[in-house]
Amino acid sequence: MVDALPELIAGPVVRRLQPEQMVLWFVCSRQVEAVLELYRDDDAVESYPLNGSNTEILPIGERAYVYLVNVTPNSRLPLGERFEYDLKFSGGEGTQGLAQLQPTLLYPGEARPSLVIKSRLDKVLHGSCRKPHYPSDDGLLQADLVLQSSVQNAEERPALLLMSGDQIYADDVAGPMLTAIHQVIELLGLQSETLSGATVNDSEELYRNTCCYYQRENLLPHNRANETLRDKFFGGAKKPIFTADGAHNHLITLGEVLAMYLLVWSPSLWAYVKTNVSDVDENYRDRYLEEQKQLAHFAEGLPRVQRAMAHLPVYMIFDDHDVTDDWNLTRGWEDAAYGHPFSRRIIGNALIGYWVCQGWGNAPQHFTDEVLPSVRNYFDTPDSKQHNALIDCLLDFGHWHYTLPTSPKLVVLDTRTHRWWSENSLSKPSGLMDWEAMSELQQELIDESAVVIVSPAPIFGVKLIETIQRVFTYFGHALTVDAENWMAHPGSASTLLNIIRHPKTPQNFVILSGDVHYSFVYDVVVRHRKNSPSIWQITCSGMKNEFPPKLLPWLDRINRMLYGSRSPLNWFTKRRHMRIKARRPTEEPNHLHNGSGLGLVCLGPEGQPISISVLGANGSRTHFPDPKGEQPLVSD
Repeated sequence: MVDALPELIAGPVVRRLQPEQMVLWFVCSRQVEAVLELYRDDDAVESYPLNGSNTEILPIGERAYVYLVNVTPNSRLPLGERFEYDLKFSGGEGTQGLAQLQPTLLYPGEARPSLVIKSRLDKVLHGSCRKPHYPSDDGLLQADLVLQSSVQNAEERPALLLMSGDQIYADDVAGPMLTAIHQVIELLGLQSETLSGATVNDSEELYRNTCCYYQRENLLPHNRANETLRDKFFGGAKKPIFTADGAHNHLITLGEVLAMYLLVWSPSLWAYVKTNVSDVDENYRDRYLEEQKQLAHFAEGLPRVQRAMAHLPVYMIFDDHDVTDDWNLTRGWEDAAYGHPFSRRIIGNALIGYWVCQGWGNAPQHFTDEVLPSVRNYFDTPDSKQHNALIDCLLDFGHWHYTLPTSPKLVVLDTRTHRWWSENSLSKPSGLMDWEAMSELQQELIDESAVVIVSPAPIFGVKLIETIQRVFTYFGHALTVDAENWMAHPGSASTLLNIIRHPKTPQNFVILSGDVHYSFVYDVVVRHRKNSPSIWQITCSGMKNEFPPKLLPWLDRINRMLYGSRSPLNWFTKRRHMRIKARRPTEEPNHLHNGSGLGLVCLGPEGQPISISVLGANGSRTHFPDPKGEQPLVSD
C-alpha cells in the first residue's frame, strides 16, 4: 500500500499571489526534486528549482512532506493577464508535471493550471464554516463552477477566495472521519506523541482505547478539585455544536489534526480509506452509517475543490472551530484551558495544524524569525520538549493578522488571540480585539479611500441574537449561547465604533464575515453626519453548515418587530449612532438567508459593492439587491 502512494497527496494550493511573489502549498509522499515553471506565453518559460532559498520542507511523517514554495520571479508577474504554471517532479518514471501527476487539476482545454493577478479586487469569493459531515452539498464547489465558466477569461475570473474561519471542525468530527484520520496516520507514518495529564500515556494508547470513538470525554483526566477536565474545558457550553455529541470525537493529537486537513482538501487519500463500522460501539453504529453517507458525498467533490484551489489565490484566517469551540471566549475559559497540560496540548496541536496548513501561507514573512525556528526544531526532533516549546511559541505569537496591498486594501483580522479581557468577571465575554490590536487596525485604515475588512464574526450582527447573548451573559452563562459578538464587550465595542466614525475612516468600508451559519447584508451609515462613510456588513455562512431552519425565521421576524426603524429599543444599543438597513434577499420573505453556499461580492472601481450574492451549494443563487430609496427595514 505504501509503495502505491501517489507522489502528490495534497495541493497545490495557491496562497499569496502578487506581481513580485508567488506562494504555493502542497504535500508529497516523499521528498522530491522539483521545479516551478512559469509560462507567461507559449514561448517564454521561467524555471525555478525548489531549493533552500525559496522552499521550506516539513517532514510531518515518514511518508508526508509539506512544501511551502515562496518564489520571487525574475520579473514582475503580469497584472490582469492569464499566465500558467507547472510543478515538474523528477523521479524513477522521469520528469512529470501536474497534468501527469493529477490530471483532474486541469479544466478542459488546459495543459497546466492558470492564474490571474487582478489589479483590483473586483470579484471576491468568500465563506466560512465547512463541516464535512453536515447533510448538505459543499458550497466550496461553487468556486470550481465559477472558475470553470471563466478560466479562459482573465477579466471574468474572481480575484481571490477568502476563507474566514472554521475551515475544519476540530471539535466536531464524524465517527467515520475519525477512522479515516487514523488510517491516514498509519498510511503516512504521521508522528506519534506522548500525552501529559491524560488517562492515556500516548497517541498509540489513545487510538487503541475503547473510548476512542464517540466517547472521548471519558478519557479526559481529573484535576486537583476532582472536577473532570471535560467539565472545565468543555463544560458550560451547552449548545448543539459543543455538547458531548459534538465533542465525542474532538481531535486530540497533532497527527489527527494534520490528517484531517489532508482529508478535507484533497481526494488522493480517500482511495486508501476503508471505514469499518465494526470498530465502533454498537450504540453508535446507526449514527456512524449516516455520517458515512454524508462523508462519501463530500469526498466525491474533493477533486473539484483541489482544482479550484490550484487556480486562484486562497487566503485564510482561523475562527474557534479550527481549534475548539469557544476558543478564548472568556478569561475564565482561558485560565481553565491553558492551566492544564492536556487541554493546552489539544489547543496547541490544533494551532500547529492551522499554522502548517493555513496560517503559514497567508504571509510567510511574518513567521520567519519567530516561529519557523521552533517549527524546524520540532519536526527535526519530534519529542515532548520540542513539542511543548513549539506550542508555547505559537500561543505567544501575536501576528496572525495580515494585509494585502490590493485595491481596495484587504485587512484580515485576528479576532481570537488578541482578546480584551473583561475587567469585572471571569465569565463575561472578552472583547474580540484588545486596545493594542485596535490601534494597529486604525493605522491600517488611515488615509485609505476604500478597504475590505475580514472579520470572522460580523461587526454588525443581528440585534435580537446579541440581546439574547447579553441576557445569558448577565446570568453567567456566556458559553451557553456562544456570546461572541463585537458589542458584547463595552471597551472593544466603543473603540471599534469610534474607529469607524473617525474622520479618516475610508469612505467605502466593506466587512466580510462568517461564523453565524446564516447570511445577511447590512448597509450602515453614521447618523447625523453629512459625509458619513458607506459601510457594508456582508456575512456568508456556512459553506457546509446551516442554522436550525425552523428557528431562524422566527428570530428574523422578532428582530424586525423589536428593532425596526422606529423602535425606541434602538436607543439602548451601543450602535445607536449608526443607521442600519437590512437587505432583503430576492424571493425570500426574511432578511436572514439560510443555506450552505459561497459568497460572491463584486466591487466597483471605488471599492463599493455593486453585486452581492450567495451561490447556493444546491445550485441556487440568492441576490441581496441595493435598497436605495427604500425605508430602513431594520435599524438599531
